[in-house]
This record gives sequence, C-alpha cells and structure tokens, in this order.
Amino acid sequence: MSIMHATPTTPLDVETFADPAQQRRFATAMRRLAADRFPGAPVRVYISAAPRTRNNPKWAGWLTQIAEELPEGVEILHYGSLFSEDRPYDWEAVADDLDGLVVVGKQKRPGSRVNLLGPIARLELRSLVARKPVFLYGHNLGLIPVIDCQSQVLAPEDAPRLKLIAPKRWRKGDSVTLQAALRALRPSSREAEPEQNIDASSHLAHPFAAPPR
Repeated sequence: MSIMHATPTTPLDVETFADPAQQRRFATAMRRLAADRFPGAPVRVYISAAPRTRNNPKWAGWLTQIAEELPEGVEILHYGSLFSEDRPYDWEAVADDLDGLVVVGKQKRPGSRVNLLGPIARLELRSLVARKPVFLYGHNLGLIPVIDCQSQVLAPEDAPRLKLIAPKRWRKGDSVTLQAALRALRPSSREAEPEQNIDASSHLAHPFAAPPR
C-alpha cells in the first residue's frame, strides 16, 4: 500500500488533500450509507483517544464539542463508556456495530494542524476508514473527515503511529465531504437513493499501511 507524504511538490495551502474524484466517490459512499439506514436504527460513533487525552481536564469539554457537531440523536461511545473490567478492550468485537469514528490525536503544539495518533488509534481508524464516516477532531477546527487530511505512517515498524495533517484552508462550511459524512450519521435517514459502483477505499485505506520492511 502507498503512503501519502509531504514533498516539495505537495501543495500544503489547500482546502482539502483529496482530489475532486476522491471527494465525489466519498460523497457517493456516504449517501449510500444514509439511504441504507433503517428507520429507528441507533447510530453509534466511537471517540478514540489515548489515556493521556482521556485524563486531560478538558476531556469532558471535548466530548461535548464533538457531540454538538454530530447529528442529533447519535450515541457517543468512548473507551470509558464501552469497556470495563467486566468487558475488556476488544476492538474487533465492537467495530462492526459502530457507524462512525472520531479520532482525537495529540497536537504537535497548541493550535497546530498536525495531530499524532498512537498505534491503537491508527489500527482503529484503519479498520473503519474505508467503510464508515471517520473524522479527525481538530481542537481549533472541529470535525474534519480523514479523507481531507494528509497522512503519514511513522516508525517504529512494529507499532507504527500515524500523523494526520489538517488542510490549512479547510473550512467546515464549505466542505462537501463533511456534510456528506454527517448526513450518513443522521438517524433514520432516507435522504439518498442507492448508487452503484461505489469505490471509496482507494484514497481512504492506502495512507494507513505500515512502513515497508
């Protein structure tokens, strides 16, 4: 699998790192998810964050901000609410029942667009990113679809981390991908008609491969 890198020829001052065709495929896939949702079916979104982040005094506020940006009626789950001593962490057992994912990374510095994810968050993201709405929570930007971010896998090879960079000129009010992803998470959505030949995986999955050995 290939990895997206920042190179001297890569434009950084952009609204999104996804090209128009990738955005169209993503929006089509999100419309299909919205159209296929059964009326009354619960919508569950998992907030992925490292222990250091969950122990931050601002954690409750961040959860509130994330919930406010997601559609009304979405059930918010996170490590503390989903797993316990009686139910140890087992991502594979719960991933298929989730409808979306929000990753909360460690900022390179306050206000930075660069966010670092640990090995566990990277694997959680990788398991859902080609199938469900997946967002980066930018502390000063709100929810950003991961498709709009630039990604880079970081060493070590046995437990690689992931760097996600939010586009410099990204604006949620102008984002087609954000609106499509949020629409896919609206409970009981009947807004879209099914479409055929949907391929959202090429841009979404490739950036999260482990470094070549």
